[in-house]
Amino acid sequence: MHTPRLRADAGPMMGSPAGSFLDNRSTLILRELVELYVQTGEPVGSRTLSRRLPLGLSPASIRNVMSDLEEAGLIYAPHTSAGRLPTERGLRLFVDGLLEFGDLTEQEREAIAARCAAHGRSLQDTLAEASQMLSGLAGAAGMVVAPKSEAAVRHVEFVALGPGRALVVLVGADGQVENRVIETPPGLPPSALVQAGNYLNARLTGHTLEQLRALVGEEIAANRTALDALTNQVVESGLGTLAGGAGKGSGNLILRGQARLLENLDHLARVQEIQTLFERLEAQEATLRLVEMAQRGQGVQIFIGAENALFSSAGLSMVVAPIMGGPRGAAGERKEKVLGAIGVIGPTRINYGRVIPVVDYTARVLSGLLG
Repeated sequence: MHTPRLRADAGPMMGSPAGSFLDNRSTLILRELVELYVQTGEPVGSRTLSRRLPLGLSPASIRNVMSDLEEAGLIYAPHTSAGRLPTERGLRLFVDGLLEFGDLTEQEREAIAARCAAHGRSLQDTLAEASQMLSGLAGAAGMVVAPKSEAAVRHVEFVALGPGRALVVLVGADGQVENRVIETPPGLPPSALVQAGNYLNARLTGHTLEQLRALVGEEIAANRTALDALTNQVVESGLGTLAGGAGKGSGNLILRGQARLLENLDHLARVQEIQTLFERLEAQEATLRLVEMAQRGQGVQIFIGAENALFSSAGLSMVVAPIMGGPRGAAGERKEKVLGAIGVIGPTRINYGRVIPVVDYTARVLSGLLG
């Protein structure tokens, strides 16, 4: 059985003071309570636990244990319900020390690898497919922080879309294709788009996008482009949009399955908070933060509720793993670095035992494809 790589710094472990007091009885009751909560999203009562646990304990005995767990801050009673729900602290304890991972079948592994490695797709399409796949498997939102290409630019083209709009197409030497829509100045003749493309393609010669942008910026500033003002504006807008203003080492966020996340929220989360989360995720700062999380180590990391500042009080969890890769040396050795990140965002009652192995294996597959 393959055990996912979990990072020890993702939260307090079972050996910490938060869990060292639990005896076997308390441990079993907490584990069963959390597993039922993950399945149903509903408060769990002592009578339900008494029927399910092989301890021969009466509901009254279980209520006493639950009272101790509540006093320790691991479970709580929502409103006036007779049942209990795990707190974020209780969920953290469960994930770090009590969770029993499911294992992927050979068929599931082959299916994940096949969907990630399908031929004839660009890198962007491959990563988008991986994000969509995770969304479907987890019943939540799937996300990928795509590595920012550092390959040389092979071709640039501007395509008219109608009055005031054009499509900028960039083809990298690694085969990656990026498309961006830009606004064009009023009165721009169609020939200007051809001139802009010809001008840039004449200056590629092994330059990366950032190098090309710097070179063109110098020529425009020195008035050495031999292009008119409107065409210069198109060139600058196209390069600027492709670069996206992203910082070094960042990437583009691909998010799929937002509707699944909204559908599967329990009553503790509000739609407005989720919409705010999506807006944060689309911002460059959030993308950088996701990459920084992945850079903490090579294993899967789990962030529950308020442990992640992105979530505010939305009652969400995130499972994320790094996409690793790097060039090989002359002897075939590889100095790995974090190229991006992949994971899912779901309610705190997400099926951790199922989701963690899926995220871990998908990250491994993508690391092999991109490394």
